[in-house]
Amino acid sequence: MKEKNLPHDIKNKSFNELKELINNIIESLENKKDLENSIEEYQALIRLNNIMEKKFQNTSKEISKITKEKINDILNKKNEKKIK
Repeated sequence: MKEKNLPHDIKNKSFNELKELINNIIESLENKKDLENSIEEYQALIRLNNIMEKKFQNTSKEISKITKEKINDILNKKNEKKIK
């Protein structure tokens, strides 16, 4: 899979869509007998993996941020009740 064959909106794809692309490349590589001519597919696999890692890190940060905000809200409400 050449880079020009990767969809332009690859960064907008969901985890499941990326996983499907990765699985397709792996399946293609497994079916080939001459892996020496598959460098482009390996590179595409690495690029997709990097994109998926970045998405995971960003999602993880967002979840942590939201969780922290909810904890702070709960603590603030608890403190307001104590003051009354």
